Amino acid sequence: MMLAVARQKPGALAIVLHTHMPYVEGFGTWPFGEEWLWEAIATSYLPLLDVLGRAPITLSLTPVLCDQLEAPRALERCIQFLEQVRPASHALDIADFGLAGQSALVSELERSAAEYAAAAERLRTLGDGLVAALGRHATWTSAATHPVLPLLATDAGVALQLQTGIASHRRRFGDWAGGLWLPECAHAPWLDPPLEEAGVRATCVELTNVFGLGDRRHLTPLATDAGPILWPVDRETMALVWSERGYPASSAYRNYHGLTDRDHRVWRNDGDPYDHDAARALAAEHAADFVARVGRRVATGGVCVCAFDTELLGHWWYEGVAWLSAVIDEAARIGLPLVGLDAALEDAEPVPAGATALGVSSWGAGGDLRTWSAPAVAEYAWRARTAELQLLRSPVPPPARALRELLALQASDWAFLATRESAGDYPLERMRAHAEAFDRALAAGGQLDPALRNLAPVLVGWGD
Repeated sequence: MMLAVARQKPGALAIVLHTHMPYVEGFGTWPFGEEWLWEAIATSYLPLLDVLGRAPITLSLTPVLCDQLEAPRALERCIQFLEQVRPASHALDIADFGLAGQSALVSELERSAAEYAAAAERLRTLGDGLVAALGRHATWTSAATHPVLPLLATDAGVALQLQTGIASHRRRFGDWAGGLWLPECAHAPWLDPPLEEAGVRATCVELTNVFGLGDRRHLTPLATDAGPILWPVDRETMALVWSERGYPASSAYRNYHGLTDRDHRVWRNDGDPYDHDAARALAAEHAADFVARVGRRVATGGVCVCAFDTELLGHWWYEGVAWLSAVIDEAARIGLPLVGLDAALEDAEPVPAGATALGVSSWGAGGDLRTWSAPAVAEYAWRARTAELQLLRSPVPPPARALRELLALQASDWAFLATRESAGDYPLERMRAHAEAFDRALAAGGQLDPALRNLAPVLVGWGD
C-alpha cells in the first residue's frame, strides 16, 4: 500500500514597483524642480515599458504622478528638455573631454546623448500618451499626493487622500481590484477601517521590526480584522538590491553621484570610465544570483514580496531595467513563479493579523515615522496637521483651492527631502508656500491656482 504524500505548494516571487514623483511640474527647474520628472521619464518610465508586459509585475502609479503627466503642455516641455537642453549639455561636455584627450568619456557621452534622443522620439510617438502606456500595467493605486497616512490628523483627511486617489485611478484606468500602495509603506492598525471603507483589499507593509530580518512570516499575508490583507515586504531579499552594499554599489555599475560639469554620468563606481557592455554583463550575473537566492527563500512555499521605488530602476540604478529583464528570464529558466499580488491574493491563505503585535511601521529609517516626524522636520508635520484641523472649522464644503493646497502640503516628499538634505531649501520653500496658499484660500476662497493647475482634478472624500 502506498502512502499519499502531500505536495508542498511551490513558493513564488512578487515584484512590486511603486511609481511616484512629487508634484514638481511647474515648480522650478535645475537643480531642483520639474527636471526630476523629465529625467525619470527618460531613464526609468520609458525603458520599463519594454519590460512590464513580460511578466506579472505589480505596478502602482500615484495619482499625483499621473496628474503631472497629464498637465497641460507637461510632456511638450519634457520633449523640449530631451531634444534641446540635453543635446546642448552633452555637446559642451564632449567638447571639454575631447580637448582633454578623454576619448572613452567622449564615447560614453555620445552613447548617452543617443539614449536621450531615442527617449524623446519614443515619448513623441506614444499613441495614447505615457499615462495610458503605463496604466495598461498598473493595477494598484495610492493615496492622492503620497502622504504618510498615520501622520494625518483626522478621519476626513484620510478619506480625502484615499478616496481622491482611488477615484483618480478609476477615472483614468477603469477597473480596480483593490490594491493600494501605502505611501512610504507607512501603516498603523487604525488605518485598516478607513482602508476597508475605501474599498482597499490589499496593501504592503514593512514588518522587519516586528518579525525580525529573514523570518519566514514575511512570506505569508496577514488578514486584518477590518478586512484589508497586509502583504509583508521581504527586507532580507530587497536588501540584495536596495541597501548600501546592494548590487547597485558594485564597481562596474555607473556612478549616480559622479557628475560632469553638465550633470552627466560617465564614470563607474570605482572611478574608471563607464563600460556599458561590462555593466550589462554584471547585471545578468546579479539577476541570476537574485533569482537563486529567492528560489532558496521560497523553496518550502510562501510569496517573497520584493518592493522597490520604480525610479530605482533606470534612474537611480542605471542598469536596473536590464537587471529586471534578466530576472524575468532567469526566473523562467529555473522555474521560479512570478506572481502579481492581485492574483496571489486569490490563492493565499492569510493568517489573522490580530495575533501579531502590529504598531506603527514604515520602510523609512528605523522602520518608524522619524523621517517625517522628528525635531529636524517638526515644521513640516506641524503645518500639515494644523491645516487639516483648520478645515474642520471651515464652511462645508471647504474651497477646492484649500483642499488642493492641503493635499500638496501633506505630501511625504518635502520632509523626506529635508531629512536627507538632498535638495537644498527646495522642500522648505515648497512646504511654506503651500501652507501660506492654504491660509489665503481658506480665508478668501477662490479658484484653482495655475501653480496647481492639474493637481487632483477630481476631489472626493472630504465631507462626502
